[in-house]
Amino acid sequence: MARLAQQAENAFVGVACGIMDQLASAACEDGAALLVDCRSLEMRRVPIPADAVVVVMDTGVRRSLAASEYNDRRGACERAMQAVRTIAPSARALRDVDAALLDRARGAMDDVAYRRARHVVHEIGRPLDMADAFAAGRFADAGRLMNASHASLRDLYEVSSPELDAIVARACAHRACFGARLTGAGFGGCAVALVASAGVEDFRRHVGGTTFSSRPAAGAHLVE
Repeated sequence: MARLAQQAENAFVGVACGIMDQLASAACEDGAALLVDCRSLEMRRVPIPADAVVVVMDTGVRRSLAASEYNDRRGACERAMQAVRTIAPSARALRDVDAALLDRARGAMDDVAYRRARHVVHEIGRPLDMADAFAAGRFADAGRLMNASHASLRDLYEVSSPELDAIVARACAHRACFGARLTGAGFGGCAVALVASAGVEDFRRHVGGTTFSSRPAAGAHLVE
């Protein structure tokens, strides 16, 4: 199902997206995040302790640029890979590239491609670190990873917006918030915050606007 949904987006809608969203919608389990290897499609259940919840914060800004800008970001990463392959022909994708290799190839790519690829190279490691943080109940570490991800999406991948930056900053100013970042394709839409369960209601009042707290739920399934 996930592969068919991805094919529909790629071939019919025209968005060169990956399979993460579709796989999460199809295969997530109740009470856990899903750690996905998008190359092998190997999945690992990562329980999220009840001490923390994810609060979704809607900026109210619709994402009119998301589809075209997504394709632009994909193209920049492909240009970066072409440059990397001039010195590392065996590299298949940016997941095969570390920061040192990317810097070695920097002279063969344009600045935009380098910044987009630099975001991806560092972002690839964050889900693995996030899974470790959840497993150990280290919510502060998980929050720092979310903050770092947002900063990289804002400064290197450039898919944030003033509204997203403002709501993330407001979220992080609350004592119950461990960290926050934009979610989805950016350019509007929602941000998410990792919040201590005991402080959720006060946090939502602090942020204001349209928010709702959530716990991980099972993926698509028949409902009687």
